Amino acid sequence: MNGQAGESDTQGLVELIDRLEQLLEASELSEIEVEAGSTAVVLKKPSAVAPVPAAPESASTAGYSSGSGRLAGSHAGQPSDEPPANAVLAPLTGLFYSSPSPGAQAYTSVGATITLGQVIGLIEAMKLFNEIKSDRGGRVVRIYPQDGALVKAKQPLIEVES
Repeated sequence: MNGQAGESDTQGLVELIDRLEQLLEASELSEIEVEAGSTAVVLKKPSAVAPVPAAPESASTAGYSSGSGRLAGSHAGQPSDEPPANAVLAPLTGLFYSSPSPGAQAYTSVGATITLGQVIGLIEAMKLFNEIKSDRGGRVVRIYPQDGALVKAKQPLIEVES
């Protein structure tokens, strides 16, 4: 398969996930599961996911399988409709991870200084892990998603202060 066909397939999958998400939000269902061949997608409404403990855990102790870890400085709740101008946005829909593997050090944290093009996290979509790079440099003042949380395309991931 050439690179262009792979990019086209990925874009089609992202569009399909976005359409499924719209269907889920408009319905009374708590989750949607779709399988096609060896590919499976499960989308769940936030109310269908286990509640997150009130006390934050350090990113290094948060496990991916539990989905209960929180990043220091992250805030619970849904993002506002209009993301801050200084936010790095998710380029695609998928599960956000703050580190390369469970137990590994996070790519960034609140208070850390990042540079343009620096990896700030991973988004898993269709069993592929995509490195997410910052489109700006500065000091991280907020990390929006919890580790292992579903993020939508164009949702803020981090907020950076120049």
